[in-house]
Amino acid sequence: MTQTTNPATQHPLLEVKNLKKYYPILGGFFRRKVGEVKAVDDISFSLHAGETLGLVGESGCGKSTAGRTILRLLEPTDGSITFLGREITRLKGAQLRALRREMQMVFQDPYASLNPKMMVGSLVSEPLRNYTGRTERELKEEVLELLAKVGLPDDAYYKYPHEFSGGQRQRIGIARALALKPKLIIADEPVSALDVSVQSQVLNLLQDLQQDFQLTYLFIAHNLSVVKHVSDRIGVMYLGRLVELADKHSLYTDPLHPYTQALLSSIPVPDPRKRKERIVLQGDVPSPERPPQGCAFHPRCRHADGTCREVRPAMKEVKPGHQVACHLY
Repeated sequence: MTQTTNPATQHPLLEVKNLKKYYPILGGFFRRKVGEVKAVDDISFSLHAGETLGLVGESGCGKSTAGRTILRLLEPTDGSITFLGREITRLKGAQLRALRREMQMVFQDPYASLNPKMMVGSLVSEPLRNYTGRTERELKEEVLELLAKVGLPDDAYYKYPHEFSGGQRQRIGIARALALKPKLIIADEPVSALDVSVQSQVLNLLQDLQQDFQLTYLFIAHNLSVVKHVSDRIGVMYLGRLVELADKHSLYTDPLHPYTQALLSSIPVPDPRKRKERIVLQGDVPSPERPPQGCAFHPRCRHADGTCREVRPAMKEVKPGHQVACHLY
């Protein structure tokens, strides 16, 4: 997606520093804490207005947890989240409720994210009812306008979610997220539950809406081709940690982290003449309950040495705008 502003000349819309989300493990007769699952383990990045940042990684790497923690649907364990220049990590009550106007989420499963007992008109107008004093007539006019924006007919207003296909339900979810005209939308795998034939339609819709509503996206996905299509920059997560962050051209043409290289080698290429060697990772992803010492990827890395096994690599900029957490660089 095309950025509407130059990130170098402005303050970030969203800034995440050393964010952690740990889940306690309770055991024993008194249910005391005996360990913790490190779902998100010390990640940092920034996101500028009008930009799309893709967040990719294997299932269970913590990318969805990171998105929900940033939105404050989950309480962070540690770290800071700054939005519009304001620290929001510990907001509660009325302050947190007011923040919801500016940050919204499109969920992965369009079948589970919509209340089956509510008509579409009520679903999409609910945020407006909660935050504005508009009349019923004004609400209906605005909802019909939103439905048209996402490509749904007027008669959808009086229908229930079960009367729509998966792609149409996701359009309803997008309309609901847009109702309050937020500045940031966190899209948590918004097309992974849809048919391949519908995915491109929803992706194109998201791009069009970004221009119309001046939106900023944090786009979470595991499909590398989808992320390349929609993102300006891409962050790669592994076992709760951010291992590489770069603009999409640098990441796809010159991946630096061995995990990123393995991910990109798995993308299917139809032309046999353009196929590259497939990097097959050995072993399984370690448990986030007991992550390895040093680099989290070292048990599966073919380049790992003694330093990788002992010292955790810090994220560092090795090229302009290209950061990687790897001792090789």
